[in-house]
Amino acid sequence: MVSSHSAHVLVASNRGPVSYEVGEDGSLNAKRGGGGLVSGLSAIGPDAGALWVCSALSDGDREAVRRGVGEDGVRMLAIPADVHADAYNGIANSVLWFVHHLLYQTPLEPAFDAEFRRQWASYETYNRAFAQALAEEAAEGAAVLVQDYHLCLVPGMLRELRPDLRIAHFSHTPWAPVDYFTMLPDDIRTQLLEGMLGADRVAFLTWRWATAFQRCADELDPERYLSMWPSGAPRAIQHRQGKELLRTTYIGVHGLGADADFLHARSHEADVEERMTALREEIGEGRRTIVRVDRTELSKNIVRGLLAYRHLLDTRPEWRERVVHVAFAYPSRQDLAVYRDYTAEVQRLAEEINSQYGTPGWSPVVLHVKDDFARSLAAYRLADVALVNPIRDGMNLVAKEMPVVSDEGCALVLSREAGAWEELRRDALVVNPYDVVETADALHEALTMPPDERAERTKRLATAATALPPAQWFLDQLNALNELTGR
Repeated sequence: MVSSHSAHVLVASNRGPVSYEVGEDGSLNAKRGGGGLVSGLSAIGPDAGALWVCSALSDGDREAVRRGVGEDGVRMLAIPADVHADAYNGIANSVLWFVHHLLYQTPLEPAFDAEFRRQWASYETYNRAFAQALAEEAAEGAAVLVQDYHLCLVPGMLRELRPDLRIAHFSHTPWAPVDYFTMLPDDIRTQLLEGMLGADRVAFLTWRWATAFQRCADELDPERYLSMWPSGAPRAIQHRQGKELLRTTYIGVHGLGADADFLHARSHEADVEERMTALREEIGEGRRTIVRVDRTELSKNIVRGLLAYRHLLDTRPEWRERVVHVAFAYPSRQDLAVYRDYTAEVQRLAEEINSQYGTPGWSPVVLHVKDDFARSLAAYRLADVALVNPIRDGMNLVAKEMPVVSDEGCALVLSREAGAWEELRRDALVVNPYDVVETADALHEALTMPPDERAERTKRLATAATALPPAQWFLDQLNALNELTGR
């Protein structure tokens, strides 16, 4: 544990770099995570005085906090389980995620009632716990990088506690357009925007999401907040009191890329080779593959992807017994009923397609719902076509990872609503995610693409996909924050 007021670089996120499980003998077993933030913090070196503030998510995590067990450079917050559940599932995942991904069935939802207000109070409590911990741990003038929609209120709260700090907020999700964002109660959207505007810099995965945020801020209070859209200079939102400029929040973009070195090395390990052998047996000799790897997240659009594949088989019978849709749909947020229902619908539709078109030697859909990273990499390597058709996605790293890993090169069928579209659109087959017929036609075009064209497109996709690898992505955010104050 880093002692109070000594950390010079701090990261705050709901999930941390380590988690704990209680063994049968009562011992605590630590498991390290990966990803861009872990890579980035490692890249700044052990002498940087870095600290990661995160939430205790499991009983094992909370037990580790109770016993005072922890790792250097990590402070885990034992926020009461009921408060965390309200903040995480009740607000972050059931309201903010739905708003930013445009998921509401608006004739029926949302309904911002007394229960919503009770859960919102927990979201405030949860954010305040992070702000207080960061204030306690940060050295004078430290850099604080707050992550994602779980912690939108932290920058504003932390600004009040420690105005000396340099604060950034990064959103890993899309940002809702103004007319959707204004579904939120006026006081709640004001809190969210003013919370994020407490930062010196807010950043997003694409300029589309950054622009949407800025448009929402423009509607907040034109007398207090003035959006700046200079040509060739950083965008910003000025905080004003009358004619006096109080301070400025700058707007930035960092498009997270795939980690090519890690993917190449990991995808050729023995367990991946074993999964490839098993998958080849499931697929059958000489067949083409359409691969998707997703969580059963509502925004991933897995059901329409299956409907498009069924339309392909129905209208182009020449593909029957010649292609297999390898679909990995790993369960997500199964503590929410709407996610359980969606997972069940994915399984039902896959079974229906296999029943309707399958033959004794051919299963049109190979569906796996148990998470297995090695098997995902095996599918990446075998992919002839990558299907990435989200309704809306902050980035979607699968769209970037598959062209990097695919052995023979793969054609990418990509939704125009994925954040990755901005970087990959020139060499992808772009589709409207709601248009099942167009998606089926794109799958056919991908399957019939000449090998030399597919290889060239894959090469360019891989180059674009790895332009900002995870460690550099984090360092770019830190450097951009430092540059604001000349540090």
